[in-house]
Amino acid sequence: MTELLNTLYVQTQGTSLHLDHDSLKIIMPEVPKRTLPLRRLDGIVVYGHVSLSAELLARCADDGRSVVWMSLSGRFLGRVDGPTRGNVLLRHAQHLFHADPARRLQISRSCVAGKLQNSRQLLLRGARDAANQTQASLRSLAQDIDDLLARAGDAGSLDELMGLEGQGARCYFAGLTHMLRAPADVAPFTNRTRRPPTDPVNALLSFLYGLTRALVHGAAEQVGLDPYLGFLHGMRPGKPALALDLMEEFRPIHADRLALNLLNRKQLRAEHFETLPGGAVQLTEDGRRLVLTEWQAWKSKGWPHKLLGRKVSASLLPVVQSRLLARHIRGELPAYIPWTVG
Repeated sequence: MTELLNTLYVQTQGTSLHLDHDSLKIIMPEVPKRTLPLRRLDGIVVYGHVSLSAELLARCADDGRSVVWMSLSGRFLGRVDGPTRGNVLLRHAQHLFHADPARRLQISRSCVAGKLQNSRQLLLRGARDAANQTQASLRSLAQDIDDLLARAGDAGSLDELMGLEGQGARCYFAGLTHMLRAPADVAPFTNRTRRPPTDPVNALLSFLYGLTRALVHGAAEQVGLDPYLGFLHGMRPGKPALALDLMEEFRPIHADRLALNLLNRKQLRAEHFETLPGGAVQLTEDGRRLVLTEWQAWKSKGWPHKLLGRKVSASLLPVVQSRLLARHIRGELPAYIPWTVG
C-alpha cells in the first residue's frame, strides 16, 4: 500500500477496503488494521485481488473520488467516478465533431503529430548521450520519424494516418533498443510485445502505459469530455478512445523516458520481475512498489508548455491538454495543439 499525492495505491493481494464513517479502513493480510481520513484522498487505485466494500464504492462515487482497477501487469481494467460531470453541450459538440470526417481527421493528425514529435525528441536526446554507430543510428531513426511527421500533416484519411503512426512506432522502438542499458540479468528488449508482455522491458512499458492511460482518462472526465468517444481510435464499447487519443503524445515522456531511467540506472533488476505460466512477464510486488514511488515523483516534475509559456507538472499536463481540446470543440480555438517537448 502506498499513499502518494492524495492517491492511494493498493497492491498487496488479499487486502480489503471498507468505509468507516468518514474514514477508509484498510485490512491487509498479517498486518494491523489501518484507517485513513477520506478527505485526504482524491483517488484510489487497486491492483489485482483487492476488494472494496459496496458502502465505500458508493461513498467514493457520491464524493466524486475516482476508483481505478488495474491488473497486476498494469493493464487498465475499469474506473468508477459516480455521476457524469461536465457540460452536456460540450459532449454534444464532441459527438458532432466525431461525426464530421474533416474535423475528426484534423484532431487525429494533431494527436499523431504530438506522438511523433515527442518520440523524435527522445531519440535525439539519446543520440546526444551516445557515440559512433549508436549515435548515427538514433539520428537516422529520428530523421525517419521527422519525415513521417511531415507526411502525417497531409494525411488524407484515418487509415493513411494510422499507417504513418505505425511506421513511426516501429522506428521509435528500434531506437529504444539502442538507448536501453538494462542490467545484465534483464532480458534484452528487441521489439514491442503486449497482451501479454513476454519480457521485463515490455512488462514495465505496459505497466507505465496503464498508469498513463488512467491519468489521461481522469483528466478527460474532469474537463467534461466523453473519454469513450475519440477521433483517432475507433469507437468500441468499453474502449476509452479519447483517452487513448490524448495519451499518444504523453507515452514517450510519461512512460518510456521513465522506463529508460529505471532500467539504465539499474533501479529495476531481474528480481523485480516474474514469469507466469504461459510465458507472460510482470512486475513483482516489490517491483510495482518501486515503480509507483518513482511514478509519483515523475508526475511532480515540471515540463515547459509552449502555449502557456510556463512549466506545468506532468500530472497536470493531461488536464491542460484536455481543456485545450474542449476549447477547440467549443470553437474557442482554431485547432487542437498537442503538447510537445523540446
